[in-house]
Amino acid sequence: MMLTSIIERLRDKRILIAGFGREGRSSLRFMQKYLPDTEVAVADKNEMSLKEIDKNKYRVYYGDEYLSSAHHYDIVIKTPGIAMNADDVAPAVISSQTDLFIEAFHSQIIGITGTKGKSTTTSLIYHLLKNTYHNVVIAGNIGIPVFDCLDSIDDKTIIVYELSAHQLQYITRSPHVGVLLNVFEEHLDHFITFENYKKAKLNVMRLMSNNDTAVVNSVFEDETNDNVNNIFFDRNDVSLDLEALPLKGEHNILNIKAALCACQSMGISLDAMMPHLYTFQPLDHRLQFLGIYGGVKFYNDSISTIPQATIAALMTLPKVDFLLLGGYDRGIDYSPLAEYLATNPVANVMITGKAGSSINNALELVSYKGNIISYNSMEEAFAVMKSMARKDDVCLLSPAAASYDRYKNFEERGDKFKELTMKFNID
Repeated sequence: MMLTSIIERLRDKRILIAGFGREGRSSLRFMQKYLPDTEVAVADKNEMSLKEIDKNKYRVYYGDEYLSSAHHYDIVIKTPGIAMNADDVAPAVISSQTDLFIEAFHSQIIGITGTKGKSTTTSLIYHLLKNTYHNVVIAGNIGIPVFDCLDSIDDKTIIVYELSAHQLQYITRSPHVGVLLNVFEEHLDHFITFENYKKAKLNVMRLMSNNDTAVVNSVFEDETNDNVNNIFFDRNDVSLDLEALPLKGEHNILNIKAALCACQSMGISLDAMMPHLYTFQPLDHRLQFLGIYGGVKFYNDSISTIPQATIAALMTLPKVDFLLLGGYDRGIDYSPLAEYLATNPVANVMITGKAGSSINNALELVSYKGNIISYNSMEEAFAVMKSMARKDDVCLLSPAAASYDRYKNFEERGDKFKELTMKFNID
């Protein structure tokens, strides 16, 4: 059984779990269930995150030097977002749930990554397989640690695994089917350079064996391995009823093609999948139409944390009158967004946070002619719209920036936008 291989790899080792968020807790539960006598320690910068741990049984490390003892352990199970380097521990010692899981269940995994579109594509693949093959689980960056799915997996289960760059960084093997949608500048606060980030993303196919399949956009053709089965999903000429599709926009057409190719590579026929393509429900915060309030149409695209995603949203909607931009600044280049807005102006560009300042600077460089409005809170933005909006206007939250300056995540930001939308009215 594949589970046994994970257990044997960790048996009689000194284990450090680095990071005690959702995945770190999942790793500790795994150790408690399958290897209760193994020496395990937990490290997290935030001491409060560790308060529930039995300190008599597990050693804990916290504070600024929480990784300083990592070199004392045989294996470090790193959680996504924890930055580690050679100063902390040798790379050969660094593992993760993703690394352990792919090694054990390799032949059953469809792994999906991309700067944008991976959650939608992952969910669509799961939806198509659930309605055709049935024996399928969904896990990973979408919010479900893979170790929490072990009881639901047998040797026939297809595992649909959403993978972030953080999860891919230290893997030693690619999934059996690896889907790479796109790579744009993001997470430079963690990876420092775009090349480091891209290298992590490419691991979804770079470590493949002969019988594996890479489902990729043809822009990555030069990065592919000639010894594996390469499918360029953007060249797929499948016939789609665009009006009936629940996913709108050219970017989502590419996501759909990638999903269909991935499922076909696991033996699912196109004829079996097509009826279910039109019953898929789009995810929240992804160009989500919230409704008409006070005569104004509202769209929540809080997931858009990079310029290219915001441009895709703007290209999808016929018009936008209020565009809410900005947030936490990761050092991303905003010139592509500024150049797009220069030739496709929005009546009112509303900016906030340090990223908003960077966007404003980029707009000044292209001599942007539209109205630029600064706001300090979502409530303030809605107050401005209340005084300016007219019937049939369109408001789009598509920030092109991360949310961490004011919110826990993009979902919390989107939920605040939805909350204020439902109260909106024009006097």
